[in-house]
Amino acid sequence: MKTVEELQRYIQKPITKFITGGFRPENTIEESWLGKVTVFGSEQGIPLDTVGKPMMALAQFYLPALPYVPEAVRSTKVLTVFVSMNTLEPLEPMGQNWLIREYEDLSMTEIKTLTNEQSYIKPFPLKAVFEDNDCALWDGGGLTFEQEAQVLELEREGIINSYYDISNHHYQTKFGGYPSYCQPGIGIGGEYEYFFDDQCEDIHTQGFGEGYEFVFQISSDEKANFNVVDGGSLMFAKNKETGDWTMYYDFY
Repeated sequence: MKTVEELQRYIQKPITKFITGGFRPENTIEESWLGKVTVFGSEQGIPLDTVGKPMMALAQFYLPALPYVPEAVRSTKVLTVFVSMNTLEPLEPMGQNWLIREYEDLSMTEIKTLTNEQSYIKPFPLKAVFEDNDCALWDGGGLTFEQEAQVLELEREGIINSYYDISNHHYQTKFGGYPSYCQPGIGIGGEYEYFFDDQCEDIHTQGFGEGYEFVFQISSDEKANFNVVDGGSLMFAKNKETGDWTMYYDFY
């Protein structure tokens, strides 16, 4: 049986989390923003959703300036995110009502002042902060069966009262770590097994999709007037083979 400290080190993951506003931006490409996108390809503009309306600029991240970046996006210099005002469906294909753009060569980009006048998201610069102790939430948050079993063993032995006594979870917009589910989660990868009933007779699987792994999330933010239904987060996973993205969300 692992000690509490050993189990914590086993579970914890590094992240870059973001603090919204509170400082004066320099308005350079090397900053990250919520509610603002300025980097576009030479032929690109604001993307349109399924009904032909401009999407909202949700975020722009300058990855070389971040203290931690997941391996899946380490070759990316700038990543931008757009969302539609339409209701999003969890795991719906990218391009219909949400879109991620990645730029590895900034010489192929331009700074453009393009805005969607209908957008309700307020632009704020983001301050990046490193943390090395992000832990999964219980019940589908990303723990393996082995890790869950070790937590339960510590509880049975009376060493801890609850998993949450020894774990930290960062709910902000972040790169890396574990998703901030509001409801029972779908794990951090392509497939997460969960039991359908109390008798545990049927095992069902759900996840981001085969080959996908959680990379980052954009969380509800009061300052920026961005709310995922009721305090939720948009959680994005990338396919390490194809480079495709998928998105999941839930809420309270």
